[in-house]
Amino acid sequence: MSLEAGSVRMPETGSGGADFSAMLKQTLGAVNETQQTAGNMTKAFETGDARISLAEVMVATQKASVSFQGMLQVRNKLVEAYKDVMNMPV
Repeated sequence: MSLEAGSVRMPETGSGGADFSAMLKQTLGAVNETQQTAGNMTKAFETGDARISLAEVMVATQKASVSFQGMLQVRNKLVEAYKDVMNMPV
């Protein structure tokens, strides 16, 4: 998955809002797909597949890295928000 504009569609709920858990699951799946694609391209290049260039492998690897880092930042913000909520006085 590339995190390019418009590549991730937000699922709609009955009330017209976005279902956060479905969107998060879809995004995680897309990040995983990007990493799998980069891994497959790397393996194909290493085994001598003439259809795969080094530039394509490097771009796919960087896309996977950027998407993973983005997802990591989202996770960090979710953990931070959870801690803030748990520390609120009742």
